[in-house]
Amino acid sequence: MDIVWTWDVVRRIIEVLWLINIAFAVWTVFRSRRDIASTWAWLLVLTILPVVGFILYLFVGRQLSHDEIFSIQDEQKQLRIKYLEKQRKLSEEHELMPKGSRLSRDRQLVNLFLSLNDSVVTFNNKVHVFIDGKKKFDKLIDDINHATDHVYIEYYSFYADNLGKRVLAALEDAAARGVKVRVLYDLSGSHGTTFKFFKHLEELGGEAQAFIAAAKAHFQTPRLNYHLHRKLAIIDGKIGYIGGFNIGDQYLGEDPKFGYWRDTHLRVVGQATMMMTVRFAMDWNTTCRKTHKKKIDLESEFKNFELVAPDGDPDEVPMQIVSSGPDNENYSIRRGYESIISSARKYVYIQSPYLIPEDSVLEALVIAARSGIDVRIMIPCMPDHPFVYRATEYYAKYLVNNGVKVYKYNNGFIHSKTMVSGSNIASVGSANMDYRSFRLNFEVNAFAYNEKLTAQLKQDFENDMKKSTLLTPEYFANQSKWRKFKQYFSRLLSPIL
Repeated sequence: MDIVWTWDVVRRIIEVLWLINIAFAVWTVFRSRRDIASTWAWLLVLTILPVVGFILYLFVGRQLSHDEIFSIQDEQKQLRIKYLEKQRKLSEEHELMPKGSRLSRDRQLVNLFLSLNDSVVTFNNKVHVFIDGKKKFDKLIDDINHATDHVYIEYYSFYADNLGKRVLAALEDAAARGVKVRVLYDLSGSHGTTFKFFKHLEELGGEAQAFIAAAKAHFQTPRLNYHLHRKLAIIDGKIGYIGGFNIGDQYLGEDPKFGYWRDTHLRVVGQATMMMTVRFAMDWNTTCRKTHKKKIDLESEFKNFELVAPDGDPDEVPMQIVSSGPDNENYSIRRGYESIISSARKYVYIQSPYLIPEDSVLEALVIAARSGIDVRIMIPCMPDHPFVYRATEYYAKYLVNNGVKVYKYNNGFIHSKTMVSGSNIASVGSANMDYRSFRLNFEVNAFAYNEKLTAQLKQDFENDMKKSTLLTPEYFANQSKWRKFKQYFSRLLSPIL
């Protein structure tokens, strides 16, 4: 019997397909354990984009497998127990931190990370701050050129451009003289870079692999939402780099789209470098399950390691290396941020290219500002991701209307991820002030307790204010209705941006 294609028949077919799509959307999202905001955001996408939404979910919505999570967690159980037990006991007796910096806020934050993240405190660290990419990478390449034992490199982006080739050439020279070279990078964050880029390095004895990807993968597996966003470099277990710069020409300010690139990175000489080594080894060994490369033996790396006690030297920086990611639900960096904000007594200065905080962080910022704390946040003047930037504007407007001072950096693109508060608390690392860094990305930050370092980072922020615009309620009120609509719509998608 022939079907008569009337509008009523077509409408009924569309309704049935739409109901089937709704059913599949509900089943797809609710079968995975995730927070309520993310659940509703994905339901919105899957409902209003019936086919495209499922394709997006396949590539960026699926969670890590239990095997991958178990592997990462298993690597984290082995090494630091003997150091942690001793430090926890000292902390309980108020004997862990140097006498000159045993402030209640110090102890609170130190205890938080000892509990949440197994983050050992190291003391004999000398720190140099880089805010310019050219100076940072010149020094990193020089350190690689002087390496004698090993070089471990872990970056979200390792582009095959001029800077990438310079760094690679230094790594190849190191491998050629017998230095053990290992490179770990995020495949989707390093657009155009594949295993072929590192072929000669491996011929010379070095090793490179893309985080939790197959050995010769050209593109990421259908879990694009989970990025290795960390930026670490470790040379001989003595020098470590941690912060926001990736390896690419744009981070030198050579991309006309962004202009000058303002970021923050630390060069650390001291025992904190060994804690960076632990972080790198965990990520490397987890990836080896897919690539079958040789794992790092942490017991061997640490066979002669003993923690140095604090001696009160004002130039030495007590430091904890804190990581977070979708492999656990401790949300250590986010909770560290919350602790700093909620315990602030005078000020909190924050720099982040993305401002899409979870409700707990958002309300902590508002409570601090309404309580008379000087809360200042600096964001870029231009987007690198349109939806993300519009969501950033939405939250910036909300915070401005609630007493937070938000600055728009005008001298290029600000990519720095820093927080400073009080006389001696500072954080520098890879984690942005957004949902993605708090829940989806693999991140690492250095939390430091030192008056000189905090004062320097505070001064850097105040210098940047001279190149920034203080946003006002009037600034947002005068924006077009279309721009406001994009801000509200992007805010609905913020849990999955």
